[in-house]
Amino acid sequence: MDKKIAIIPTYNEKENIEKIVRAVFALEGEYHILVIEDGSPDGTADIVRSLQTKFPDRLFMIERKGKLGLGTAYITGFKWCVEHKYDYIFEMDADFSHNPNDVPRLYQACRDGADLAIGSRYCNGISVINWPIGRVIMSYYASVYVRTVLGMKVYDTTAGFKCYRREVLETIDLDNVKMKGYGFQIEMKYSTYKLGFKIKEVPIIFMDRTEGTSKMSSGIFGEAFWGVLKLKMRKIRPRQK
Repeated sequence: MDKKIAIIPTYNEKENIEKIVRAVFALEGEYHILVIEDGSPDGTADIVRSLQTKFPDRLFMIERKGKLGLGTAYITGFKWCVEHKYDYIFEMDADFSHNPNDVPRLYQACRDGADLAIGSRYCNGISVINWPIGRVIMSYYASVYVRTVLGMKVYDTTAGFKCYRREVLETIDLDNVKMKGYGFQIEMKYSTYKLGFKIKEVPIIFMDRTEGTSKMSSGIFGEAFWGVLKLKMRKIRPRQK
């Protein structure tokens, strides 16, 4: 049986964490979860520890001291999952903006030949619910900008709902990933593309969080804008083994 795990970064997600864990564990086929917990003052880690007593072989947590950024959270998680020989490694949010019922669809896309499956908001029109129109426009045209600059045929370049085959994460030089915020999502897709892996977009409906607080900021988009120009100039090389 394939070993499958979802990495879920958390910071102040006490309203959502138990529900998302139970929703993923309710999926058909066995999925594990690795929570990357960045020192939430609201008690998120305590909730995860309580759940670990119920799911000791499926729920894992790495606690970090303070809010260290989305990119570093995922890189920490990727390294752990590769070390523990998971075959398929997912990225998803704790807040249900990524529907757990779409997880098996991403998995199937990879089983059918993709190396990276992306839960895409934009490959089939615009499929976003509960976002202000200004944020939809900013996000959509950010992807158009990235696609144009990098020449990468991906419609949702900033998507954070993904499934990787382990070989992709073993090949990318994770220690050389520069961007830390949402630009990290662009850099990981571009590295996957430049290293010759097959990318497949799977249409999803993205629904903004209904509980908890968004972590989005204008600085995140600023990093992505300038980071893409720098990324275009860099040579993407595989990790030296």
